[in-house]
Amino acid sequence: MPSTTINPFGVKMSKVCTVFSLWANHSVVVGRSAALELSVVPRRQALGARVRWSDRPASAGRRRRGRARHFGAVAVFVSSGNTAGRWNPDRSVACSDKHDKKLTTGRGVRVENRRAVWRRLRTVGAVVAAVVSLTLAGGAVAGAGPIGAPVLRAPVGGYQELVVPSGMGPIEVQVQWAARGGRSALYVLDGLRAPRDHSQWTSDTDVLRQFAGDNVTLVFPVGGHSSFYADWYRPSSTNGQVTPYKWETFLTGELPAFLARYGVSRTNNAIVGASMGGGAALTLAAHHRDQFKFAGSFSGFVNPTFPLWNEAVRAAMWDEGRFNVDDMWGPAGDPAWYRNDPTAQAELLRGLPMYVSAGNGLPGAPDVPYGFGNTVNAMTLESMAAAAAGIFRDRVASLGIPARVDIVSGTHTWPYWGQAIATARPMILDALGAH
Repeated sequence: MPSTTINPFGVKMSKVCTVFSLWANHSVVVGRSAALELSVVPRRQALGARVRWSDRPASAGRRRRGRARHFGAVAVFVSSGNTAGRWNPDRSVACSDKHDKKLTTGRGVRVENRRAVWRRLRTVGAVVAAVVSLTLAGGAVAGAGPIGAPVLRAPVGGYQELVVPSGMGPIEVQVQWAARGGRSALYVLDGLRAPRDHSQWTSDTDVLRQFAGDNVTLVFPVGGHSSFYADWYRPSSTNGQVTPYKWETFLTGELPAFLARYGVSRTNNAIVGASMGGGAALTLAAHHRDQFKFAGSFSGFVNPTFPLWNEAVRAAMWDEGRFNVDDMWGPAGDPAWYRNDPTAQAELLRGLPMYVSAGNGLPGAPDVPYGFGNTVNAMTLESMAAAAAGIFRDRVASLGIPARVDIVSGTHTWPYWGQAIATARPMILDALGAH
C-alpha cells in the first residue's frame, strides 16, 4: 500500500509493528524498521484483523498470529523484530522478521525503550488526526495514495508485497524495487497454474537474485489462474466464478497507476511471461506500446488461433480449475481470439525488442526432480510451444519484423524458464536503459 515514510518517534523502531484503527472509518499502518509508515485504509479492515509473522515471502514463510489490542477507537498490534509492514487481502498485517523473533501480544511490548515508544505514540496520534482531518475535509490524502508530496523516485532496493485495488478485488503484487531507485519496471507473468498466494517466479526460479543489482523494479502479479491475463467476456460459467477476470485492465491501467505513486514509470516497462503468461506478455505489449518497451515469451502459446489449438486451450483450462474458455474469448473465430493471438497481431509488434524462446521437448537434468509422469506431460506441452514459436518466427520474418526466437533443449518446466529470463536479462536492461 502506498505510504510516506516519516519518524515522529525519534527512537529506534526496530521492534514494533503497529496498526491504529481510528474513528472516521480509517486506519493507519505503522511499521518498517526505523521509520513510521502511514497508510490510510478502511477502518473495518483493521478491526479484528490478525498479525501474520513471516521470515520469508508469503508463499513459504512460517506464520504466527496475534490479536489486536483495543484502546477505545484504537486497535494496536504490538510485535517484536525488525519489521516491514504490508496489508493483505485477508485483512491481516504481515511483518517480515529476518531474525525470527517471537510475536508479542497483550501487555508484553518488546521495545528497546518501551516508555519512550508509548510516549511518542501520542505524537503519532496527532499525525494521524491530521491525516483523518485532511481525509474528511476532502484533502489530497487518497486511500491508495502516498501522504505528502508526489514520490519522484522508487524505493531503493528491497522486497515488498503490496495489495492493489482492482475491479476484480484486491490483488497481491510482489515487488523487488530497483537497486538504485530507478523508475523502470519489469512485469513478470505466471503460467496457467498461477497460485493465489505467490508468484511461482519467486519460488521456483532465482529471478530475484538475477536482478538484485539492476536498476529495474520487478513486478510479480499474484493470481490469474487460467486467466491468460486477459479481459474476459464474463465470469466462467462452469466453476461458480462471480467476478470476470479483467487482467488486461489491471496490468495496463490499475497496476501502473498504483505503482506510479511510488515513482515507478508508467511508460518505461518491459513484460515477460512463462507458458500462459508468455503469449499474454506479447499480446499486452502489442496493444499497449506506450507502456511496454520490451516483451518476452518463454514457452508461450503464441498462436492460439492455429486450427484446433483452441480445443487444447479449452482442455487445459478445464483441467486447471474447470474454467470455460468460451467465457474468456467466446467460440473459435470470435474476434477476441485474434486480438489475443501474438502471431495474428504481429504487425503491432513492429519495432518492439522481443525475445521468444521454447524448448524442443527433450528432457534434461532439470527434469529429474519432477518425476516421469510430469516430465512426459512437460515434453508434450513444450512440443506445442516449440511449434508455436516456429510459426511466430516465420510470421515476423515474412513481415520484416526483427525478433530473437530461440528453440533450445528442454521441456515445459520452471528451471528452463529461469534460464530463459537470464538470457533475456541484458536485452531487457538495454531496452529500458536500466543498467
